Amino acid sequence: MASPPLRLSAVITVHNEAHQLADCLSRLDFADEIVVGLDKCTDESEAVARRFTDRIFHGAWALEGDRRNTAIAECRGTWVFEVDADERVPPELGAEIRHVVETTTYDWHEIPVDNYIGGRLVRWGWGASYGKAAYPGLFRKGVKTWGRQRVHPALQWSGTRGPMLTHRLDHLVDRNISDMIRRLDSYSTARAKDLRDAGTVGTFANNLRRLFSRFFKCYVLRKGYREGGYGFLIALFAGLFPLLSHLKAKLEKE
Repeated sequence: MASPPLRLSAVITVHNEAHQLADCLSRLDFADEIVVGLDKCTDESEAVARRFTDRIFHGAWALEGDRRNTAIAECRGTWVFEVDADERVPPELGAEIRHVVETTTYDWHEIPVDNYIGGRLVRWGWGASYGKAAYPGLFRKGVKTWGRQRVHPALQWSGTRGPMLTHRLDHLVDRNISDMIRRLDSYSTARAKDLRDAGTVGTFANNLRRLFSRFFKCYVLRKGYREGGYGFLIALFAGLFPLLSHLKAKLEKE
């Protein structure tokens, strides 16, 4: 007799995350399988992953969207839960995810996120392509496709959206302010390549305007002011992201 199909796959793709991978994978025992993609890893990520699963694949992807689509295709579950190495699933969230996939009539659900900078919880101000307050990480296989971009890939859906989950994912987003600056530099460099590939570099004036509109959105509308200096930096970097991406795409060589 054939085995029944797996209900839930937890999937993660990593590049040299051995230092924190075990802490992430150890929280995924609520899933029927754990799938790990190794992207050009040169550290001990594979050895760490094999402590938790034999569902491991290798690759080398230039585009974030391609990497994530490959990982989803490797999953055997009817439902997929996407997670990153710097994210942790509390037991309450794991139990809720399990309950949802066994009872929901919808095709995908967002998961709220608690972001930490160092050891400090920073809940307010995230968004505008710099950090996430929630993400659509739980979905039936086949309804979600990532776009072919290097950073913040676009999403295409073919299913119906359900209510957001109640419990929060812990995201260890940055260790300190220097990490925040490095992430802004990395993201804007990748975005500049996407802009050049698409032939839509845009104008300086429009991206300068976005600096102020994004700052206002994060600092005021999303209440980043409640986080003091961290809220100011989140809003500032969210505003700088499109402007820096535009300037790198226009002024720098590949």
